[in-house]
Amino acid sequence: MVIKEKKIKKALIIGVTGQDGSYLAEFLLSKKYEVHGIKRKVSNFNSENIDHLLHKNNKFNVHYGDINDFGNLFSIIKRIKPNEIYNLAAQSHVKVSFELPIYTAETNAIGSLKVLEIIKQLNPKIKYYQAGTSEMFGNSNSKKQNELTSFDARSVYSASKIFAHQVTKNYREAYNLFASNGILFNHESPRRNETFVTKKIIKGLIDIKFGRKKILFLGNLYSKRDWGHAKDYVRAMWLILQQKKPDDFVISTGKQYTVKKFVEIVAKKLEFNIYWKNRGIKEVGIDKHTKKIIIKIDKKYFRPTEVDSLIGDYSKSKKILKWKPKYNLNSLIDDMIKNEI
Repeated sequence: MVIKEKKIKKALIIGVTGQDGSYLAEFLLSKKYEVHGIKRKVSNFNSENIDHLLHKNNKFNVHYGDINDFGNLFSIIKRIKPNEIYNLAAQSHVKVSFELPIYTAETNAIGSLKVLEIIKQLNPKIKYYQAGTSEMFGNSNSKKQNELTSFDARSVYSASKIFAHQVTKNYREAYNLFASNGILFNHESPRRNETFVTKKIIKGLIDIKFGRKKILFLGNLYSKRDWGHAKDYVRAMWLILQQKKPDDFVISTGKQYTVKKFVEIVAKKLEFNIYWKNRGIKEVGIDKHTKKIIIKIDKKYFRPTEVDSLIGDYSKSKKILKWKPKYNLNSLIDDMIKNEI
């Protein structure tokens, strides 16, 4: 009797060096995948999130490439022959998208179209995951946002992601591709870049605590967000591609906090006793113990058009994917603080 060897699945992660890409690589390796990642060639080392995988796992391979380079991307996908492609490549900073609108659109929108076109040409059986964002909902009128909530772009970033979302649906319907969208609400981790407000708050307050910094400058304290842990969210990405049919899914926690509340939770964990004074651009956070101002507002951190409130309804993901978050905001912050210290 001949026992057939189980065929090892291959996954390609475009944007493997980012927060999500690195956690997804770890997760897929734990599922016995052969994992390939694409990283851009830049002058500085940008592989700290995956360094621990590079030299310890022969099932993890990294290739230099860029989602804006169709020929290079085509060549890599043709050579690897992946079963699944996770497109996590993006210019993902909302504020930066106002300063680099064309680059943001080319990377997020046209880059996604290029991957879909390559799949259509090379192998329509490849399963494709497109990373969407809650920013696509903008200032929607619904109390919670789900898969049926209409989009309202408030930045070039969100507009480019709406294009990627819609073109993924189009290729699914027009060419019968297994192409799915994950509409992920804000998710953080110790690997989050410090230009993002959650990491900026945690790093800033720790620096103040240890005397490396005097003041933390922030933007809109009253933005409301639904924050989860990236580890939970990459698990959802994988589940989305394990379904019998391609579809679109909201991934969130269903709980919402203001940026100000996030600051207060972090401050308390670091044994700061903060009280607030003044309103608007003049609002400050004062350390009760030292009587010193440690938080100020700087209008340069405000977006030209703000998104006031985002909170997700993940009931579809709970029902179909059997997914729910394992982390809450407290355990997420604990993880980030522990790593930063």
